[in-house]
Amino acid sequence: MTYRRILFGALFLAFAGSAHAQMAQTLPYDHIHLVAPDPEEARDWYINNLDLVVGETPGRAATFAWTGSRPLPIQFMWIGGENAPSSEGSVIDNIGFSFADVDAKVAQLEAAGATVVNAPRDVPNMWRRALVMDPWGVRLELINDPEIRGLHHFALRVADPEASVAYYTTAFGGERTKMKDRLDAVMYGNLYLLILQGDDRAPSQGRAIDHLGWGPSDMDATAAYLRSQNIEFTREPAAEVNRFGHRTAYVEGPGGARIELVMHAKVQN
Repeated sequence: MTYRRILFGALFLAFAGSAHAQMAQTLPYDHIHLVAPDPEEARDWYINNLDLVVGETPGRAATFAWTGSRPLPIQFMWIGGENAPSSEGSVIDNIGFSFADVDAKVAQLEAAGATVVNAPRDVPNMWRRALVMDPWGVRLELINDPEIRGLHHFALRVADPEASVAYYTTAFGGERTKMKDRLDAVMYGNLYLLILQGDDRAPSQGRAIDHLGWGPSDMDATAAYLRSQNIEFTREPAAEVNRFGHRTAYVEGPGGARIELVMHAKVQN
């Protein structure tokens, strides 16, 4: 083998490795999609009770005001649907919010129609915690984490947490961590994706929490990378933008977690 061929091969491998590393960088977490018979009523409930604001469109709620430029807020969206099964028993188990006064927040949510599942209590070596069910079957975990306020985590329950951590870090990047040095999680910005042990969980599609969402800035490059990692699409990337200016695609995570990819074509970087 000539020196030129050796040099070319080395350069090719370096380029391929660089491209792989670039695609493996963390994608921004984008949204979560819930199900409720009256999406507008559910949106208003979340805005009024969980410190969210109007999102990209009037039908969405967001963690902060939408400006059309990155970084984008994480958005809550709703699908209209009657009698969706609760998120309890699903692979996407709950949504976590952090507040300084958990007891007061539980009282507010209960007065607004939520059901208290577990009353507030102090968890040793962690924080004060409560669990409530919103009026449409979404489990909400309320904690007091002084380091993060507002939206805190999404909790998955899967048969093999280690395999799930590997899946999410491979597919979407993120930083592997331990919540309070105890619980497996992947960090996306200030959001924990908490990955807990749980057997015999139902797929998320059609449940009160229908799916999770990440937001690639380049759908085609992201799709090529996911395919290179043997991640299959349940719905191929759309060729054109939809009426919201988005290109979308779907994959399925471990345990049947439905995942949407959303490219905001009109957003300024």
